[in-house]
Order: sequence, then C-alpha cells, then structure tokens
Amino acid sequence: MTTAVLICDDSNLARKQLARILPQEWQANLFFAGHGAEALDTLQQHRIDWFFLDLNMPVMDGYEVLAELKKRQLNVRVVVVSGDVQPEAFERVKSLGALDFIRKPVDAEKIRQLMQQHAIAHTVPAETSSTKKAGPVTAELSAEMRDVLQELTNVAMGQAGNLLARLLNVFVKLPIPNVNLIEVSELHMALASVEQESSTSAVCQGFIGGGVSGEALLILNDSSFKDIARLMNYHGALTVKVELELLMDIANILIGAVLKGLAEQIDMSFSQGHPVVLGQHAPVSELIRANAKRWRKTLAIEVSYGIENYNISCDLLLLFTEDSLKTLNYKVAFLLEE
Repeated sequence: MTTAVLICDDSNLARKQLARILPQEWQANLFFAGHGAEALDTLQQHRIDWFFLDLNMPVMDGYEVLAELKKRQLNVRVVVVSGDVQPEAFERVKSLGALDFIRKPVDAEKIRQLMQQHAIAHTVPAETSSTKKAGPVTAELSAEMRDVLQELTNVAMGQAGNLLARLLNVFVKLPIPNVNLIEVSELHMALASVEQESSTSAVCQGFIGGGVSGEALLILNDSSFKDIARLMNYHGALTVKVELELLMDIANILIGAVLKGLAEQIDMSFSQGHPVVLGQHAPVSELIRANAKRWRKTLAIEVSYGIENYNISCDLLLLFTEDSLKTLNYKVAFLLEE
C-alpha cells in the first residue's frame, strides 16, 4: 500500500524543501496544507500515514492541531517540523502526542535518521538534472520572495527565542513574522501594535555583509522592564540607567541570534556595528520621526516576541536597504531551485 504523507506549513518554501527530501516511494501520494484547519480537513478526507506539522501558522497553529488530533483520536504519525526549538516547545508537542520533533531547516540526513529510528525502509529521492533555471533577479519583493524571507526569519527567530528561553527559563511566544517593502513614511504602520503602548524604548544596530546591509531596530514597551528585571534576578531600583542596561541585554541576545540564524541560511556572515539608543520612554512614532533620515524605502521584517505568563513584549525590526534586495533575490532564487 502506498504511504500517504501530509505536509502542513504556511510557507511554500518549507513545504517544497521538505517534500524534495522525503523518500522516493512517498513522492506519489503527497498532500499539502497551508494551516492547521486545512490539514484537519485533509485528514478527515484521506487516510494519512505520516503528518509533518509546523507550529507557527495562521488560522490554526500546530499546538491547536495536536490538541484536536488527540481529542478526535485520529490515528496518524505526527512529526513536528519547526524553527521553535525551545525545550518547552519540544516537551509540549510530545505531551500532545507528536511522534518526533525535527528542527528547521530540515536536511535529508535528518529524514534518514527519523526513518531508521522508526524502522522504516526508504530510498532517498534521486537528484534531477531538470531543475529549472533561476529567474531574473530584480529589486522587487515578489510574493514568492516574501514567503521565503518569512520562512527564513521564522527559523532565525526560533533560534533567538530558544536562546532567550534558556537564559530566562521561560516559554517565548513566537508569532508569524511580517515581511513588507515599505516607504519610511509607512514605517509606523508596521508598528501599529507597538503604538498602542503608552511609551517605548528602542535600540538600533547596523549590520552589513556580502552585498546586504541594514539596521536592526529593537523596540521594548516600558511596561516590560519590571518583569525583565525580575527574570534577570535584578532586585534594585529601576533607574533609567538600569533600564538601559536591560534593554541592551535583550537587544544583544535577540538581534545577534536572529542575524546569525538568517546569515547561516543564506550562506553569508554579517558584521554588526555598535548599538545606538534611539530613545527611552517615548511613543514609537516619535522614535521613528526623530530617526527618519536613517531609512528611506526599506525591506522591513517584523518579529514580535512575547513571554508566556509575563507582561513582556518587544518588537524586532530588520530594515534592509533597497540595494540589498538584489542580493537577497539572488540568494532566494538559489534556495528555491537547489
């Protein structure tokens, strides 16, 4: 009997990459879903043997899908494939019935190990010489490129979240990153959720490497400082200086880890400049207006971090220069066609 496989991920790139490295005998009976609700519909309509499930998705995320599978008592082998590699994420999916947990980006060796672990014979997909040539590289942000950048950021922010979770012994909530090509006059729109806060503090750090450059902007709402200090075992008075030190600590962790995660996936390295304080205890719109000369048209990737059971949330924006788009397009084209 042919093995039926369902891959559920909101990223087209992630679905393609995983499908490409699955066993040859599985290629004839593949199903795909872009979110959890769509996956559950497929599971109701078809007999699925193996279900590869992402965690961070719109409509219905992986945790909700696992809970629903448990409730419905559906008999399917579930392997979680995620960039969220926090220890608690692993424990949660296992407790909800997942057979295994694979870290993104997945390679063929990890699939081999999975098959060996569960005693399943398989053959690796044969290399093909009919791979399409990469299309022309432009300085535009296509829907396909947006999807790839979102997936690359998803993996990178998972690595950063894991670092923060281990440091503070907490569970970091990881949403789906937003990717947009915007004018600086529209930058405040990318921060609409932050604008609801009464005041914020922000740090900016430049980065450059291999034809790609930009600035990372970390914005922390001021209501977060009290819980951050408690988690970092600081029990003194929260002076402006102490808050600045806490802000710098969080910025160093998140900015460094996300840039490292992105760089590894697109095969380049970034040099980081000295962090610059944009402001403390000010509305985010004022921070943007005061520093508008830094940015014009920019590729903006927004990641919002939260910590479960704590009043802590911050936004990390990666603002790439317009000139960087050509190099990023080139890198993305090879990722799609490799």
